[in-house]
Amino acid sequence: MDPKKTATSRLTAARGSKSAPDARLARGRVRTEGATFPVAPPRSELPEGYAETLGDIKQRIQQERLRVVMAANSAMVLLYWDIGRMILARQEREGWGAKVIDRLSADLRETYPEMRGLSPRNLKYMRAFAAAWPDVDFVQQAAARIPWFHHCVLLDRVADAPTRAWYIRAAQANGWSRSVLAMQIDGRAHERAGKAITNFAATLPPEGSDMAAQVFKDPYLFDFLGTADPRREREVEQALVDHIQKFLLELGVGFAFVGRQVKLEVGDQEFVLDLLFYHLKLRAFVVIELKAGAFKPEHAGKMNFYLSAVDDLLRHPDDKPTIGLLLCREKDKVVVEYALRDVMKPIGVAQWETRLVESLPEGLRGSLPTVEEIEAELAAGASR
Repeated sequence: MDPKKTATSRLTAARGSKSAPDARLARGRVRTEGATFPVAPPRSELPEGYAETLGDIKQRIQQERLRVVMAANSAMVLLYWDIGRMILARQEREGWGAKVIDRLSADLRETYPEMRGLSPRNLKYMRAFAAAWPDVDFVQQAAARIPWFHHCVLLDRVADAPTRAWYIRAAQANGWSRSVLAMQIDGRAHERAGKAITNFAATLPPEGSDMAAQVFKDPYLFDFLGTADPRREREVEQALVDHIQKFLLELGVGFAFVGRQVKLEVGDQEFVLDLLFYHLKLRAFVVIELKAGAFKPEHAGKMNFYLSAVDDLLRHPDDKPTIGLLLCREKDKVVVEYALRDVMKPIGVAQWETRLVESLPEGLRGSLPTVEEIEAELAAGASR
């Protein structure tokens, strides 16, 4: 039997139980206890009006996301202004110097370790921001409507308050990103406003578009909310997923692409596998997970969980046990050793950009990429 045809048939989404007219599509088997790799039905089977409803829901989600993130940005800018005002008042009354700012930064970061916006440099920006705008009404009505890093650019590049105010209003009205704001300052746009015929209306982004994207990308916003930055970390991870997917398929050593962001439902919980391949020579599924941060012991547990699900729901009796490859930004060798010591499934933990300490089992190396190949590709993907 042709192994490619066999593998292809196993990877084709098959229906679960057909006893009900609304049976869901799934990859492989469906456990009655509630574990499945679900697959969305084809659009051709959906009722009329679905596309329109989908568009309306997406627009509503985008509007609400924008409203929430802009409200959070305003709250953060107002907080920074208030912190700067308190520092400024103490300096004027008691002569606080740089050493006090450094100590204040250290104490605040000890209390709020997840907030990177509390560095000495940023506290000095807060102080300068409060000194530049003593009127809280202006801060609330205008200054808080643009991202914090925009203000840092203005404080560095524009000397007088009226000109800064002009750029604040222009950035808010035109949705300028930080880079566009800096470009407009360098071009002295405030001196040319109203004096020249321009194509700004046609070429500059509408209100909220570019600047909203800037706010979503502003790391200080997530720090202020007291959370890690899952969006920024996920961007790095997705870029690596793109690169590794292309790399493995171009190797030509037997990788068959099954899917990316493969959803797994177990009970009432949903999980997502970054990449799922089937290796035609090894006759085994390969699960690849990428992490933008350092290796954590719980990563090994989740990988083991994924391998068990694939073995139970997708693996054919003739297939070999599923292989897991976990790629992390950095790792501690001892932590990895303890995390994998009693795990019986084949899991490799690789550290991208530096060196690979752990590798896949000896018998699998001939058909899978070498440590040097993966290391080189991960380094290349991270630099792009």
